Amino acid sequence: MILSALDMLVPTHQTSGLWRHPEAVTEEYRDLDFWVSHVKLLEEAGFDTVFFADVAGVYDVYEGSGRTAIRTGMQYPLLDPLLLISALAAATEEIGFGVTANVSYESPFLLARKFATLDHLTRGRIAWNIVTGYQPSALRNIGADSLPHDERYDRADEYMEVVYALWEGSIEPGALRIDAAANTYLDPDRVHPINHRGKYFDVPGTAVTLPGPQRVPLLFQAGSSPRGMDFAARHAEVLFFAGTTPDNVRPLVDAAQGRAAAELSTITSVTLIAAGSDAAARERYESYLRHVDPEAAMALFAGWTGLDLSTYGPDDVLEEVHIEGNRSALQSFTAMDPGRRWTIGDLASHMTIGGRGPVFVGSGETIVEELERWMKEAGVDGFNVDYALRGPDMKAFAEHVTPVLRSRGLLRKRSGNTLRGRLHGRDLLPDTHPAATFRRG
Repeated sequence: MILSALDMLVPTHQTSGLWRHPEAVTEEYRDLDFWVSHVKLLEEAGFDTVFFADVAGVYDVYEGSGRTAIRTGMQYPLLDPLLLISALAAATEEIGFGVTANVSYESPFLLARKFATLDHLTRGRIAWNIVTGYQPSALRNIGADSLPHDERYDRADEYMEVVYALWEGSIEPGALRIDAAANTYLDPDRVHPINHRGKYFDVPGTAVTLPGPQRVPLLFQAGSSPRGMDFAARHAEVLFFAGTTPDNVRPLVDAAQGRAAAELSTITSVTLIAAGSDAAARERYESYLRHVDPEAAMALFAGWTGLDLSTYGPDDVLEEVHIEGNRSALQSFTAMDPGRRWTIGDLASHMTIGGRGPVFVGSGETIVEELERWMKEAGVDGFNVDYALRGPDMKAFAEHVTPVLRSRGLLRKRSGNTLRGRLHGRDLLPDTHPAATFRRG
């Protein structure tokens, strides 16, 4: 079972309003000491990675402004997760770090350098969650144009060609000589400009950072629209889904595995509320429900999709419509769940805890049985585990769920020198991956 801890450097991630809960420590997201101790807890609890989501704008679709998101702390304000990773890597030995970075916000040349740097500083434990972006507010603030949904993926395909060339093709294996007698630190014959000239990018020069232990970071991706799935099947090594039932995740898993160019693992989002007994977990869950904020949840969904839910009534049915935003977020409640007609009220209620995914409440045994059921019925290889309250719920996972996973042999044995090595048994991408076409030497 792949175990990834889903998080974001914000007061409230995917559960709305719980900054008001008496056990909440809302400002811990700005505290480096907290993150160091928290990720050490996750490592000891058996997590393979911590997966940091990220956006670069405010959710300003709901009621035509960002006031609701700002007032309710709905993924706002937020910090840059890339800047946290070095400190977390220094405090841990094995856990990996998946970081969301948007191909619409930064040049491929600079992002390639950042991930190569983190591959060195984490000793090969860095992963990249590739996203194309869906927030017009973020694009406006960086002076970029908002592209149609499918064209964002066309641009992203070319972006990947650039970073693959920089990581795999610019500096050959063996280029580092450190030969004092020959006065040669790097062999210039093994360092090459990539000479990329395309529709969206012109990058003529050489990489400026030596490739790290993985050369290419482990690649996460979360697209489940038809164009997004094509992109994911070409590039991703771990594909991240979100769905309300195993039945609506299974078709995505099967489609992805059928299209994948190389070995592909799949994970899905779940929110876990554990305790020593089912009754105690249910009591905690009920305490959360007393503090949730449905309006904040609707602001989040509106920001994801571009649909202003303030214009709908609670009994209106959510329909499949064309959007330029995050199509997989809408499809979770429409095309992926054809057996149910979700009203706006249903959607708001569901999303208050855990966003788009299911919520498992119970003892360690109850939760592990649900995880095993989802693995069997949805066909996933593991989970992106979310929380309602970050500290209490992840500590409860370590205390109540981890021992059951260990007793059933479901935690991955730690082996391999890199994150890719631990998940897929090799440090480098396979020859079947598109990045391999850029290799030299």
